[in-house]
Amino acid sequence: MSKRSDLMTKGPERAPHRSLLRADGFTDWELERPIIGIANSFNEIIPGHMHLDKLVDAVKAGIYAAGGTPLVFNTIGICDGIAMNHDGMKYSLPSRELIADTVETMAVAHPFDGLVLLASCDKIIPGCRSSSRIRTVSWNSCRSSSKDTVPSSRRMTRL
Repeated sequence: MSKRSDLMTKGPERAPHRSLLRADGFTDWELERPIIGIANSFNEIIPGHMHLDKLVDAVKAGIYAAGGTPLVFNTIGICDGIAMNHDGMKYSLPSRELIADTVETMAVAHPFDGLVLLASCDKIIPGCRSSSRIRTVSWNSCRSSSKDTVPSSRRMTRL
């Protein structure tokens, strides 16, 4: 059975693709496994995102344990509380579409076999979920408070 990621890992014509992935430290064995993208909205500006760098480590470990190869990429995030009452507020709502476009761009340019959306806050979660127009094997979204550091099945929902 072929995987979407075969478009970047299989055949002699994909040798340049594999060489770049190997430069990232991936082995042939890891490139044979399903490649799962993780869209992470971690940043040090939004208080509700400060913990996502720790949470992504747990998500990566889970993907790896389940037989996949995780690849993390970031999305942007705007904090409404910090952006309000000045010109920054004009960028908050439109950022949803930018986030959706970012996730879609990464997932199509790098054909992942699955995608995990790791986000928090009321603008970033809808932005990530709006990217669901991409066809992949599975979609998961993790919503947690800044006090949570370990994902739980109660906080993970299959879309």
